Amino acid sequence: MRDFRFGFNFFDIASREDFTERCRRGERYGYDIALVPDHLGAPAPFPTMVAAADATERLRVGTLVLNAGFWNAHLLAREVATADRLTGGRVELGLGAGHMKWEFDAAGIAWEPFGARAERMARLIEELGGLFGGDGYERHRPVAEHFGLAPLEPVQRGGFGGSGPPLLVGGTGDTVLRAAARYADIVGIAGAYQVKGEEPGTFRLGTAAEAEERVRFVREHAGERAAGIEWNVLVQHVQVTPDRRAEAERIRAERLPYLTAEEILDTPFVLLGTEAQIAEQLRERRERFGFSNVTVHAPFLDVLGPVIAQV
Repeated sequence: MRDFRFGFNFFDIASREDFTERCRRGERYGYDIALVPDHLGAPAPFPTMVAAADATERLRVGTLVLNAGFWNAHLLAREVATADRLTGGRVELGLGAGHMKWEFDAAGIAWEPFGARAERMARLIEELGGLFGGDGYERHRPVAEHFGLAPLEPVQRGGFGGSGPPLLVGGTGDTVLRAAARYADIVGIAGAYQVKGEEPGTFRLGTAAEAEERVRFVREHAGERAAGIEWNVLVQHVQVTPDRRAEAERIRAERLPYLTAEEILDTPFVLLGTEAQIAEQLRERRERFGFSNVTVHAPFLDVLGPVIAQV
């Protein structure tokens, strides 16, 4: 059974000083990785990752997750290789298919059906693997060699089949998770599901049964690779409370109308209870689902932090 790894993400940067202190506080709690999403209006992923690594001594940095539709392979390979060099090999690259239609519209990028976006992500992974592992810069090489240079490559060689940093693929759909089964070192089972019949970006929280089915789906498609996969869960809500049920009823009424209180108490995407109870939930869900890589949203950095020492 894998050891736990804990991560937290960033929604904003209030100031340089606040950002630096959050990173260092996370490291003191025992978090292993600081993660950046890829949304318009939020911090740019790669400068934020480099700054987080620079502010800390051991914290790894990554994306959870890049919107594959925003990137092409050559530009992304340059960002990844540069960040991996500047952080001393601490980058983990997370990719997803993208799910917010308004962001595509605002960026002037065509919005495609989910299957097409997922296939685009899979092609991006293959292209990145080729650039990291081969010579995708034949035209550049003669000029570079003339000056004693070479195309920039990542420090790490564990992911992408041994040619780049660790790869996380996250999502819920079949096409994305088939790509995860085929390529990913880390598989992220997302907790947000599009509500059928509603506008793109209208989400509900996944249930424990759905998480179990998605893990099983990936394992079946991964075959022999399944034993080496690390499983990530993005926890959507964490609350230390002496009354788990009362808290489940409260957040159901305020935020999670699509689930019952029992489903909220059982889902791996929510952690409720005393610190000891939350620690036990983490251990139970590692056993049940395989989730040893646990990420929380920025507002819950200090809520989960004291629990880390207990697991």
